[in-house]
Amino acid sequence: MARLGVSLLAVFGAALAVPAPASAQVADLVDRSTLRVCADPANMPFTDEKGEGFENKIAELLAQKLGIVLDYTWFPQATGFYRKTLGAKVCDIVMGYVAGADPVLNTNAYYKSAWVLITRKDGPLAEVDHLDDPALKGRHIGVIAGTPPGDALARDGLMGFARPYSLVVDRRYESPAEEMISDIVSGKIDAGILWGPIAGYYARKSEAPLSLVPLVKEKGDPQMVYRITFGIRPGELNWKHQLNGFIVENQAAINKILLDYGVPLLDDRNRPIAPGK
Repeated sequence: MARLGVSLLAVFGAALAVPAPASAQVADLVDRSTLRVCADPANMPFTDEKGEGFENKIAELLAQKLGIVLDYTWFPQATGFYRKTLGAKVCDIVMGYVAGADPVLNTNAYYKSAWVLITRKDGPLAEVDHLDDPALKGRHIGVIAGTPPGDALARDGLMGFARPYSLVVDRRYESPAEEMISDIVSGKIDAGILWGPIAGYYARKSEAPLSLVPLVKEKGDPQMVYRITFGIRPGELNWKHQLNGFIVENQAAINKILLDYGVPLLDDRNRPIAPGK
């Protein structure tokens, strides 16, 4: 999924990036007088047209630090997103690409998070912190279809009782994450697995206290921890260096935005980052 800022579909369906050919390593000639961002108009907690998502707030911070106007092109996170946005040069940056996601050029990561296991804090699974825990055997676990946790559940023999939720939906009308969390609260399922930023945001809205445990102890594939970058066009190295400078100089402010939205941030050793760090 390149969204984890470019949506679960784009990010986790993406292949690892390959280096741009030498011919692509050319001078960055794009006009930088406006910060042109392509984003999904209905993809909370990442972005929406009202500017309410955490990626909206990071884009606002970037525009402020660059001293330029922020301008959005809205486009749904779906097949063809890159071709019709960055590829068509209608914008110059997409927030929230997984490091290594093809076909973009990635900046340095500006945050790191993981898929999380969600349970009720007052339930019997609240202390579980890895998917091969015997306590999960025979439990009904919610999972977004077509994402890495589904492969992990199959690996650990847990798919027989799993409850799938749709990956590709029109977010204006459907919200699989909210549905999953509601089912955990009601007892329809025993636990669920969501991408950390989504889980953290919607769990805060829950009517019952929930436990969110980043799945950092999983061994082997599939990967559960991801570094998130800005996605730009291959060859625009000056732009990449400028964005990397922004990340370094404003990491604390970026972290605050993310933590304010409940994003479970991890450091380089996969330890949780607390507010103020």
